[in-house]
Amino acid sequence: MSWFVTNTIAALLLPPLSLLLLLALGLFLLYRRRRFAWPLIASAFLLLWLAATPYAADGALHLLEARTATLGKQDADAIVILGGGTYFHAPEYGGQDTISVQTLPRLRYGARLQRATGKPILVTGGKPLGNSLSEAQQMKDALEQDFQVQVRWIEDSSDNTYENAYHSQRMLQADGIRRIYLVTHAWHMPRAAEVFRRAGFEVVEAPMGFTTRYRTDLRTFLPDADNLRDSKILVHELIGLLWYRVKSIIS
Repeated sequence: MSWFVTNTIAALLLPPLSLLLLLALGLFLLYRRRRFAWPLIASAFLLLWLAATPYAADGALHLLEARTATLGKQDADAIVILGGGTYFHAPEYGGQDTISVQTLPRLRYGARLQRATGKPILVTGGKPLGNSLSEAQQMKDALEQDFQVQVRWIEDSSDNTYENAYHSQRMLQADGIRRIYLVTHAWHMPRAAEVFRRAGFEVVEAPMGFTTRYRTDLRTFLPDADNLRDSKILVHELIGLLWYRVKSIIS
C-alpha cells in the first residue's frame, strides 16, 4: 500500500477530521433521523473538546509514554535515530529541504548519546512525499554540520517505521550489529521498539521528548489547538500498534 493511500486512510481515522465527519453525519441526520442525530452531534462535540484539552490529551500521551523509560546504563553497538519529517524548501537554508521541528530534538539527543558512548550512528528515513533530499540525508547533514557528530550509515529508502526497522536491520546486519540504541520520541517508542525487535534487533530504548507540563490550572481544561496534534499522535500510535499486531498474525 502506497504512502499516499496509507496516510489518506489515516487522516480519515484521526482527529480532528474523524470527529468533524462524525459531526457532519449527525447534522445530516438531524432532519431525517433526529433520534440518532443528537447522540452523534453530542459525541462529536465532547470528543473534539477532550481532544483539544491539555489535561485529556497530555494524560492520554502519558499512558502511552509509560510503556517506555529513560535510558539507563545498558550498552549497545550502534545508535539508530528515526526521522520525523521534513521542513520543505526552507527559506533560511537557501530553499533546500532540511530537518523538521520534530526531527531536531531526536538529533540533539542522538548527538548527546554518541558523545557519551562513542557508538556509531545510523540515520533512517526516505522520501515519502517524493522530496529531492531524503530525511536520512537531511539528518546526516544536520548532525555533521550543526552538531559536529559523524554519521556512519544512511538508510534512505524507507517510508514508515516498519520499513525503517527492516531496512536498517539489513544494513547493520552486514556489519554484525544486532544490539542498538533506538532514539525517537517517547510516544513513538512503544511502536518503534516493537517493530525493530520483530526485525531482529536487540533494542535498548533511548526515548526523548516526553510530554511534560509546567502546572495544572484552569487553562489545562480549556481547548487549545496545539493539543489536537497530541490527540492525533495518540490515535495514530494506537492504530499503528494494532496494525502491527494484525500484520504479525496474518504474515
